[in-house]
Order: sequence, then structure tokens, then C-alpha cells
Amino acid sequence: MERIEVATNRKAFRDYEIMERFEAGIVLVGSEVKSLRAFKANLTDSFACIEENEISLYNMNIAAYAQASYLNVEPKRTRRLLLHEKEIQRLKDKVAQRGFTLVPLKLYFNGRGIAKVELALARGKKFYDRREDVKRREADLSMRKALKHQR
Repeated sequence: MERIEVATNRKAFRDYEIMERFEAGIVLVGSEVKSLRAFKANLTDSFACIEENEISLYNMNIAAYAQASYLNVEPKRTRRLLLHEKEIQRLKDKVAQRGFTLVPLKLYFNGRGIAKVELALARGKKFYDRREDVKRREADLSMRKALKHQR
């Protein structure tokens, strides 16, 4: 069973150091699911917050489905994420520590056709950390090129 990736938050991989990943269900309305199947979603600048014992996803944009007419909902509405209570409590404890945040990485349909969000417990990178990542990537690329030409 393969999963079908709808959207990826590439900015999160650049701006955050990913510590842990979680798979969460997402509460959607019918027209939103149809928009997702048409790959009309955007995770850029979205984030998750824990309020009481629920996790909510903010700023995720799911475009309005054209054929839904009056049944459409607001594209950037707050959406509830579904996790087990123990996982929510563990995330709550981690986020309470300084510097941790919850960032959605990917939005996809699993093998059974259910919409899921890959959520990450992340720590923000400093500017110099991002520069080091770029240097490391460029060094790896030049090394691969040199090895390719050597053969």
C-alpha cells in the first residue's frame, strides 16, 4: 500500500531542525477532501498548537472546491488533528520546553485513502545553522561530481 503525497512543507525542512515525527489524522469537510484529491493544498507557514487536550492546525490552505458551490468552507480555517491522548500529553510536555514547536511536514492520503498529516516536533534553526547546511550540501554535491568524473 502506497501513500499519495498531496503537499509538502519544504520551508519547514529549511527553517527547523526536526526532532521527532508523528502521523496525525485530520478532521475535514467533504469538499476539502475533494480539493485534496485535486492536490490543491498548501502547508507553507502553517503550524500546530495544543489547546487544552486538542491539537489544532492553523494557516493550512485548502483551496475551495469549484463544484461545491455554497457548501465550501473557509480555505484557511483551523482544523483539528487527531492523535492519541498519550501522544498529545507527551507533545504538550515537549512543547512546554523552550524552543520546541509543532510543524506540519507533509499532507497525504495513506494506503486506505484516509487524509493524514505528518507532524514534527521541531526546534528553529539559527541563521548560521542554515548557512552550514548550505555549505554541507554544496560540498557533498562537488564531491559527487568529482567522483562521477573520476570514473
